[in-house]
Amino acid sequence: MNPLRIALIGAGIMGRQHLSYLRELPHATLCAIVDPTEQARQLAADHGVPCFDELQGLLDSHLAQAVIIANPNAAHVPTALRCIEAGLPALLEKPVGVSLQEVRELVAAVQRSGVPVLVGHHRRHNPLIGKARELMQQGVLGRLTTVTALWQLQKPDSYYDVPWRREPGAGMLLTNLIHDLDLLRYLCGEVDQVQALTSNAVRGFANEDGAAIILRFANGALGSLTGSDAAAAPWSWELSAGENPVYPRQPDQPCYLLAGTAGSLSIPQLRYWSYASPGAGWHEPLQSAEQSYEAAPALLLQLRHFIEVARGEALPLVSAADAGRTLALYDAICRAAEQGCATVPESV
Repeated sequence: MNPLRIALIGAGIMGRQHLSYLRELPHATLCAIVDPTEQARQLAADHGVPCFDELQGLLDSHLAQAVIIANPNAAHVPTALRCIEAGLPALLEKPVGVSLQEVRELVAAVQRSGVPVLVGHHRRHNPLIGKARELMQQGVLGRLTTVTALWQLQKPDSYYDVPWRREPGAGMLLTNLIHDLDLLRYLCGEVDQVQALTSNAVRGFANEDGAAIILRFANGALGSLTGSDAAAAPWSWELSAGENPVYPRQPDQPCYLLAGTAGSLSIPQLRYWSYASPGAGWHEPLQSAEQSYEAAPALLLQLRHFIEVARGEALPLVSAADAGRTLALYDAICRAAEQGCATVPESV
């Protein structure tokens, strides 16, 4: 089978990460880059492929059989719609879009055309999360009762030297916590009500640097997600999971605590806690053990999956509609914080 010809649209941080794994796969090859920067042109020259300033140049060339879309958030849906019209399957970086209305248009285009879109909520591809979901589906927690999620770390001041990172919509909710919201949906089920408070008290920018979110899941469980990107703290996926080596790992610190009537689970440690006998209570000691799994880079596994999706051999693990429900949850949180009352995620 000839390697799948994939074009990279957007050669920023995420685009380059995708490219580093694409080079490892024999069943796919980079065929072009779409990005108007000099840095992108040099990257294309280094890989011996053409670089187009605009998407139309790529579409006119007919070089690509599939695309990775890793351009700025506001361009995600417009780019994906043009690629779908051209019949090109897409790996679309998260968030799937910036508004529910445009995501509805994307979902409709996918359904109408049959051209697949895989959305890059890559943590779902992490074997650690796969093992956690497997344990929960096996019922080892019993009935899920509470979920505690933490995303607390400190971004350096230099992170905000880039102007758009100080603007509305570029805060940690859409940039960072969207990952955690997606994993909570994936592990614990849909959310039917949210309450939230946000604050920009530390930096004073136009977006939030702190958030406290209350979630009610459709299965009756209650959850909290507490976030800050201005805290000298180790409790976040980035610092505890070891997924990206640019972050110094804190392997003993959890970011998610899932508790049920029969047991509980800490993530990323995958430490399972339970009583030795049914019916035991707080006067009895808890036993615990870490669950084993075979680690592998989530972005690499996602890219392998995308190749299968593009060839029509698999359905997307994260479809546009699925990712749209995560965006709807984000939207409900924003409305709850603005209105000061409980809100319900809209339908996608």
